[in-house]
Amino acid sequence: MSDQSLTHLLLLLGSATALVWGFQRLQAPPVLGYLLVGVLLGPHTPGLVIEGDQLRSLSEYGIVFLLFTIGLNFSLPQLRALRHTVLWLGTTQVVLTTALVAVPAWLLGLSPVAAFVVGAVFAQSSTTILGKLLEEQREEQSRHGRLGLAMSVFQDVTAVPFVVIIPVLGLASGIEPVARALGWAMVKAALALALVYIAGRWLLRPLFHLIVARRSTELFTLTVLFVSLTAAWITGGLGLSMAFGGFLVGMMLGETEFRHQIEAAIRPFRDVLVGLFFVGIGMLFDPWALPEVWHLALGGALSLLVLKALVVAPIVRLSGADAPTSWRVALLLAVGGEFGFALLAIALESGAIAGRAEQVALMSVLLSMVIAPFLIRHNGAIARRLARSDAIEGLGESQSPLSIADLRDHVIICGYGRVGHTVATLLHASAVPFVAFDTDLKRVARGREDGYAVFYGDVADVGLFAAAHGERAALVVVTIDQPDTAWRTVSYLRQHYPHLPIIARARDLEQSARLMAAGATRTYPEAIEASLRLGAMALSLVGAAPDNVDLLIQDVRDSDYRLVSEDQGARQPSV
Repeated sequence: MSDQSLTHLLLLLGSATALVWGFQRLQAPPVLGYLLVGVLLGPHTPGLVIEGDQLRSLSEYGIVFLLFTIGLNFSLPQLRALRHTVLWLGTTQVVLTTALVAVPAWLLGLSPVAAFVVGAVFAQSSTTILGKLLEEQREEQSRHGRLGLAMSVFQDVTAVPFVVIIPVLGLASGIEPVARALGWAMVKAALALALVYIAGRWLLRPLFHLIVARRSTELFTLTVLFVSLTAAWITGGLGLSMAFGGFLVGMMLGETEFRHQIEAAIRPFRDVLVGLFFVGIGMLFDPWALPEVWHLALGGALSLLVLKALVVAPIVRLSGADAPTSWRVALLLAVGGEFGFALLAIALESGAIAGRAEQVALMSVLLSMVIAPFLIRHNGAIARRLARSDAIEGLGESQSPLSIADLRDHVIICGYGRVGHTVATLLHASAVPFVAFDTDLKRVARGREDGYAVFYGDVADVGLFAAAHGERAALVVVTIDQPDTAWRTVSYLRQHYPHLPIIARARDLEQSARLMAAGATRTYPEAIEASLRLGAMALSLVGAAPDNVDLLIQDVRDSDYRLVSEDQGARQPSV
């Protein structure tokens, strides 16, 4: 490495460290710090210029790793369950946005090809910004977070035919070449999916079993890098997006028992390279062109945000979601995306767009990416205003016999599934006031038909407990079956309501211990409780005294199930 290259690297890292630290101190998104680094070190501002092409080539791998980690959280069974909703929602959103942007752009004087390019660019959303901010806000497992991410990832997949069709539009004419090229792209995408699927099913799991047996963190990390980049190389070699390959192999590994360790191993590489990607994006920004096109760029950015939100919210609402969730998803997807920049670059190279239109489109997407983090960070509050309802009033006017405002010394039930319904039935039979929350509208409707105080509400939304008067509650029962959400809920409640008793449902002893460490007053692991009740019934049937059986069961509970867990551990085969 030459002295000049080392100087450039130190300048880049030092500037990024200082600006990201400053933005974090201001509680602003770090993404803006990376963008500013790119502007300051780019070719359009005075001072030292860092070579942007090499930086952008390196930062592409950040997008590969980002989609790889997103794929870990969207395994094939989950996507199969979402296929009808996400496929319909994603296709409708991309087609409508492209058309609603392209037609006015054409009427304003752009050529049909350039207008189509602008529409395709505006239709993309930023999985990078969305994924990072949702993770920082701990909303990635929420209903709106998962739906927004799923639709955003689908948009990345739709970028594949755009990558093919835009050069054809720029270099050729006629419908037949376009149709042939698009069909060939779909064949290659199906081939890539088949290759990665076969590898994931029959090669990756045995490979990671061999690697884990060596008990080497270094070897494990190298294997993760090799597998993810190999998948990116396969899809890149087929003429598709490298990020698409990262997402596919992430889905395959998301079904294995190594998912969490893989995500931990890849995270440092992902975060640094994604930061470099945004530095490269900042280098594209030309501040000196702003006086000429700032009004067009600002209008384009606002039009992008408003139009996409107005397109997404109704179609999500039609899919069965409540109004607040629909608006939250719309705000998440309103931002322009990094794949939009890739499409612009392809369009420039093929001559499909040029000159002023390219600069306006570029700056519009950049400005939307600057504005969007604030929309995403406050998506809950904005959505509630847009929906003209609080998060807990997603079903309209309450039909419950008891108003939340009147509750005192009540029980808050988090989750109204099988366990939550049972708890509610027992409380109702004992005349104990309670309120229950769930994000499944069918469960909420069922509870309200029973005459119970059941409302739509996401317990991951910290404002929900204030609305339910947690300070006046007598008890919280956490029955949700999502371990991370349950842990975050218990942690938040213990921090903000230190004297409030919390009973939590757990799947096993490991989750039970985690919830107890987070502050739960008592946890009940389902597997052990079922075993205890079965054992109690067995003892009763062979003539054991009921009092003795009850004392034995209570002894096991009072010892935090140590008697059972130690016995199970003693029976495990040695390794």
